[in-house]
Amino acid sequence: MRKYWQIFKVSFNQEFAYRFNFLMWRVRNVIQILVIFSFWNTIFSNSSQAFFGYDRAKILTYVFGILILRAIVLSSRAVDVAGEISSGNLTNLLLKPVNYFKYWFCRDISSKALNIGFSAVEIFLLYLWLKPPLYFQGDPLVLISFLVSLILAVLLFFVILFLVNMISFFMPENAWAAQFLFIVIILEFFSGGIFPLDILPEFLFKIFSYLPFYYLLFFPLQVYLGKVSQFLIFKGIIIAFFWFMVLSFALLKVWRLGLKAYNAEGR
Repeated sequence: MRKYWQIFKVSFNQEFAYRFNFLMWRVRNVIQILVIFSFWNTIFSNSSQAFFGYDRAKILTYVFGILILRAIVLSSRAVDVAGEISSGNLTNLLLKPVNYFKYWFCRDISSKALNIGFSAVEIFLLYLWLKPPLYFQGDPLVLISFLVSLILAVLLFFVILFLVNMISFFMPENAWAAQFLFIVIILEFFSGGIFPLDILPEFLFKIFSYLPFYYLLFFPLQVYLGKVSQFLIFKGIIIAFFWFMVLSFALLKVWRLGLKAYNAEGR
């Protein structure tokens, strides 16, 4: 356990070695939130109106909630796994007495810790500037359910991202393209990072609700906003856990196949 704590501390300090990359990640998030905020604030300019089951306070809470959940769920150092495999640096870690997945999970947690701190400052400043009406959840049972769904979202994203990175074993030159397609296009759309998924036609929304991406951002926020019944919360947690187990099993299978194909070409 001590060695993983050391990995966490070293990784946390390393975050400051790439200040420009980190700054650009934070700037991109803030700009995206401002664009989405302006869009929904215009639609809900009349505070008494409600659309798609949202009033002005809840939709703007959704927008600010996305900023927080991105910092908790989507911030990740494991995006570097693809490059590590392609360059052959994976060999260095395979020879060390650490579990490769635990190693990267510790690095991910360090990244999330730093991003959460900056997100808190950003949200505070944006709140002072924009002064939006926000919805605060006070039901302890709902807050506990939100916390459980959030933990599952973190674990689920870690497994999904690792699976995407495994492409490097078989197509080293296409790893970054696959990551960009997944993180910037597929994940943002299917997880509710751009708009609430429940504004879609009902049949599309039902399809999305059975995909793993649904449980990364949209589902935890729905739980927090109180838009999901206890039965649907329980159902959603079961589905998210099911996806985590299935994808974890798939990851281990692909990992073993990848190691057989791995030739450390970059070394």
